Amino acid sequence: MTENSTVVTCEQLEKTYSQGPQLVKVLQGVSLQVCRGERIAIVGSSGSGKTTLLNLLGGLDLPTSGKVTIAGKDLAQVDETERGLLRNKHLGFVYQFHHLLGEFSALENVCMPLLIGKLSMTEAAERARVMLDKVGLDSRIEHKPSELSGGERQRVAIARALVTEPSCVLLDEPTGNLDRNTADEIHMLMNDLNEKLEISFIVVTHDELLASSMERKLLLADGLLREQ
Repeated sequence: MTENSTVVTCEQLEKTYSQGPQLVKVLQGVSLQVCRGERIAIVGSSGSGKTTLLNLLGGLDLPTSGKVTIAGKDLAQVDETERGLLRNKHLGFVYQFHHLLGEFSALENVCMPLLIGKLSMTEAAERARVMLDKVGLDSRIEHKPSELSGGERQRVAIARALVTEPSCVLLDEPTGNLDRNTADEIHMLMNDLNEKLEISFIVVTHDELLASSMERKLLLADGLLREQ
């Protein structure tokens, strides 16, 4: 395995929260290496720390101890501005709730990460159109979120996560609000995009079918991550 094939690593991650006078240790030494193009599911009971782990891997939170490395950089050793730049360039995020901006069209929502990355509106719009076409929404680009179905909104969210061509996309319960047929369509879309673009996916999910469709399935329990 070459260093270039590794997109995200974490080593001995620990995370402790204070609940009044009590300290609650959520993660107790989690290590993970994610290679280019890998599809990984993280499963576990509610409250086991799955979202906490995803937030640490994405640089949205910092560990109590241990480290997360993206593009060769320890996220705890750079300032918030550089962490933001690393997130924007190397990572995409998809959540259970799509978090689209209601006043903007699908195209404008997908443009947002590119505009944050200082691309011109013309170039951003062209790349956003291409990505919306890839997720099957080429005819819906001018529609606002309220004019789209739940599955379509989640496709827009996936297009937004992928438009910067990140190394890895982190997904937190991406099919949690979808019916079975729509969830299955999202599974197939993710697998197709993974195959064509070689983007890695790390998916936190309670959806057993989605978890089983990933290449690796990891269980988070008692603060530790184990291969299933």
